[in-house]
Amino acid sequence: MRAPFSAGVLAAALAMPGVTAQAPQPATDSYEYEGRVLTADQKIGRDTWYFWTAGNQKFWRRMAVTTSGNVDLLTYVDSRNHAARFERFGVINHPGCQAARAPDRYGLWMDDCSAAEPVPQIPGIPAGIVGLRRFDNPAFDAAKWNPQAYLADRTIEPPYLVGMSCGFCHVGFNPVKPPTEPNRAAWSNLSPTIGNQYFEEGKLFSLNMTTSDFRWHVANQQPPGTSDTSRFATDHIDNPNAINTIFNLSFRPAFAEQMRDGSKRQVNHILKDGADSVGIAGASLRVYLNIGMCGDYSTTLHDPIYGVKKAQEPFDMARARAECEDWRNTEARMPAAEAFLKTLSPPHLADAPGGQAYLSSASDEVLRLGKTAYADKCAICHSSRQPPAGIAGTADAVAWYRQSVLAPDFLTGNFLSDDQRYPVTVIGTNIARAMGSNAMRGHIWDQFSSETYKSLPPVKLIKNLYNPRDPARPITFDAPGGGRGYYRTASLTGLWATAPYLHNNSVGVFIKDPSVSARMAAFADGMEKLLWPEKRQGVRSIPVTTTDSTVTISGTTRVLRIPMGTPVDIVARVDPTELAGLVGRLPLAELVLKLTPDDVIVSRLLSRNLAPDFVEDRGHTFGAELPDADKRALIEFLKTF
Repeated sequence: MRAPFSAGVLAAALAMPGVTAQAPQPATDSYEYEGRVLTADQKIGRDTWYFWTAGNQKFWRRMAVTTSGNVDLLTYVDSRNHAARFERFGVINHPGCQAARAPDRYGLWMDDCSAAEPVPQIPGIPAGIVGLRRFDNPAFDAAKWNPQAYLADRTIEPPYLVGMSCGFCHVGFNPVKPPTEPNRAAWSNLSPTIGNQYFEEGKLFSLNMTTSDFRWHVANQQPPGTSDTSRFATDHIDNPNAINTIFNLSFRPAFAEQMRDGSKRQVNHILKDGADSVGIAGASLRVYLNIGMCGDYSTTLHDPIYGVKKAQEPFDMARARAECEDWRNTEARMPAAEAFLKTLSPPHLADAPGGQAYLSSASDEVLRLGKTAYADKCAICHSSRQPPAGIAGTADAVAWYRQSVLAPDFLTGNFLSDDQRYPVTVIGTNIARAMGSNAMRGHIWDQFSSETYKSLPPVKLIKNLYNPRDPARPITFDAPGGGRGYYRTASLTGLWATAPYLHNNSVGVFIKDPSVSARMAAFADGMEKLLWPEKRQGVRSIPVTTTDSTVTISGTTRVLRIPMGTPVDIVARVDPTELAGLVGRLPLAELVLKLTPDDVIVSRLLSRNLAPDFVEDRGHTFGAELPDADKRALIEFLKTF
């Protein structure tokens, strides 16, 4: 391991205006997943994935001010949480960083990361949490600094800025080398693309809130391991979705889709709804924009958190390329990042400590039965190996799938998804993520979705949605089009290690423990509920407020009272600018929700709800009709993914 940064090297790194991928100077290999041998270019991509913030520390500083500290990465990395970060937030301590023994010269508790491995050509130093990096604040004035005053007034410039890399969400515990103590993981205990299924993102966005604030309930009902990718810019739909695993990327199917210039390109379908559809590099840049790159420009196009001051306008790539140095520097790194991601293969239970014990009970006969069930019920979507177009949908296709799945190399180089978009009416799962509107024409991520996406036919009427106001009268929702209403097939790579399931982590028990035994307990429960839907929670999966709370009606001083037990998404999927009109001139005494058929406010909220689907764990019942023996055999086969 190399020596820590010297003061001179650190100063030089912090002073860098930007970095391109022109002169590879990769770091050492202590944080290499599974000891792979990487090319210099792939190492640049690896370092980018783990550590590159693309200048977004400026955006996160803006968020601290805008939210009055409810979102503040500087307080989030407070070293006094070091020994309990996993328990409190589900995040991972940066290997080599230690808890501070005392506040620094500015009165802040910052992890001591002097022993953490340096990363040449990446600005900043570790902030103590994997995926977060610390920078000196050029606007800091020591004469005006007071740490106690800062907690009350975030407009005071702090000494440091904190930025975020892709690794903050995507780096998780390595399933085949789990840490003994989650707060003391080494690089060998981490996987770059398993996704942090323990991350509690909602807590990052509610740092100073109390339970009397309705927004606290929205944030704290967010399932662990999910990210609301339309939080910036908000589409007014509370729709957190599982953080993707990224494995076998070289084998991901691609499709010829029309771009906005009229050309056709082979692209993947990325994001849960397949909206990112301009290629891996473009999709990756959209992620960086979503976490704050070029924030000085992007925040002029929308109101990033509340969405009440400005309607969305499209982000223009050409303008960003001309005006935003962070865009140019990040774009230059994308080929290397893609090259790195394509080296990653999924973890296998057979390689995990004690993993063989979970596999040994299945006989060859049982596995064959499970493979046959997979061929008949799953492979049509969950395989990147598909039959010739001429036999699709015929009896010959059934035989083809069986031959494919029964082949000994079926899992080798298989993305385990066809990457197709399917109507949510076919999949049957909660519609909220499929209703996301940011990639539509004229909206913020317009240039990151293909014309093919924007031209998808609307799914139209979605029937029999549960009505919390009057369960005897189900909701029918006329779903808008413009690309909305679809889910792409999720990859099943690493399935044994990634429970709970579905796009919103709603099926299966959540166990906050990265051990193999805990993962397998979650897997067993998730598979049981996936294949036996009657064992799911149903209406009990609806997130509800846990105390009485209030929300201020946008543009007014009026307060809407929300009783304990109210479904969160009755309010959290309504454009807040419409609340004033919905409550009308009702007297203050009547501004309280009541889940009764005669409650006029709830009736109006439901009529304007952008995704009025409240049961989280419904849908995807494929395979539910199989005999129990076939289901059990299928589960045994799925353990090998």
